[in-house]
Amino acid sequence: MAMDYFGKDTPKLGFGLMRLPNTLGKIDVAQTAQMVDRFLEAGFTYFDTAYVYLGSEAAAKKALVDRYPRESFTLASKINAFLMAPTEKACKKQFYTSLERTGAGYFDYYLLHALMENNYRKYDKFHIWDFVAEQKEKGLIKHIGFSFHAGPELLDELLTAHPEVDFVQLQLNYADWDNPSVTSRANYEVARKHNKAITVMEPVKGGRLADPPKEVKALFDAYAPGASYASWAIRFVASLDGILTVLSGMSNVAQMEDNLSYMRQFKPLNEEEQRIIQEAQRILGHSATVPCTACRYCTEGCPMQIPIPDIFKALNKRLGNGQMEEAVQEYLTVTEEGHRAGDCIECRQCEGACPQHIAITDRLKQAAELLET
Repeated sequence: MAMDYFGKDTPKLGFGLMRLPNTLGKIDVAQTAQMVDRFLEAGFTYFDTAYVYLGSEAAAKKALVDRYPRESFTLASKINAFLMAPTEKACKKQFYTSLERTGAGYFDYYLLHALMENNYRKYDKFHIWDFVAEQKEKGLIKHIGFSFHAGPELLDELLTAHPEVDFVQLQLNYADWDNPSVTSRANYEVARKHNKAITVMEPVKGGRLADPPKEVKALFDAYAPGASYASWAIRFVASLDGILTVLSGMSNVAQMEDNLSYMRQFKPLNEEEQRIIQEAQRILGHSATVPCTACRYCTEGCPMQIPIPDIFKALNKRLGNGQMEEAVQEYLTVTEEGHRAGDCIECRQCEGACPQHIAITDRLKQAAELLET
């Protein structure tokens, strides 16, 4: 726990409500409530949802808001100007819809969602910066921020133009630290230069760092047998200066218990652990896996309804761990109703929506070549 930029102690673990437990295509509210209970019992308070997270805000109401005093937790949500926002009016309506869905009364943290090179001007066009500032003046928002998926130049431009921002949400993890497509280190340094608090998203890279390549596993196991691989990833970013909290998108009680086991009494990485992380970064620098975090922004407008993140998960078993048979079997499972990688018509709408800037069309061709034959 560290003193944050808002004058109070905030535990270093946040509950990301993007990948909640799912049963038969619906969020398992009962299991989510159980996870909420364990999270709060352990002394953690930060919950993160968004308007575009299907069913998440409603689940937050049932599992959290309706069951606990409002002052016992902090809640973040987001407004999105490029998904489900054809007009300025529709975009601004998201805020009021989110308040209604969650029943929270106000948001402790409210973010402009997923700013990138190809969409950030739309937040200006729709006057969203002014809109959220007005809601803050009304007391409906306590702290304003934005989540970000681009390079340090644009981040510096935005933080210079909007000094009213209280915090920024960045994708930080040891695998992307020097990744030229994600620029974690450079973005972190820009946020620090502007003295902004940082909330961390994708610390485990959509779950990929919970199951890293076998060379990385061996490296971690040699130093700390039995420690989860996710613990290395989360402790790495939680050890950085200026971190408000680290969001973990926990999907079941087991993941919750694992996170609590090492974050309840958080200890920053020591010098030897930092050296081991640097070696893992070197290994991953040569990794051929697809850096997909399964955010599913790419699937929203796919005319062929291809389950892109599911296909990439199967492909990564082949590329990252050499699990050829397992990769083919998983691919057959996720494409059993059709909509295969080879069905891609190369419209590339998915690439414009991808926060990771993945060459999705090329990777789907690779999946088709390796998994469909």
